[in-house]
Amino acid sequence: MKPKTNAMAFFKSDLARNFTIGFVLGTCLVGVSAGPEIWDEVIPQAIAAPVE
Repeated sequence: MKPKTNAMAFFKSDLARNFTIGFVLGTCLVGVSAGPEIWDEVIPQAIAAPVE
């Protein structure tokens, strides 16, 4: 009989959990340090076309 595998069993190990927590916290830290001006580069302001 084959044992049941749990999809979340990977995250039960300490190493994977610590890498996940570190990645999430690092991503948040980079996002905060980039500041709100990063959104102007990612999503540019909408500019209406001139009427002819």
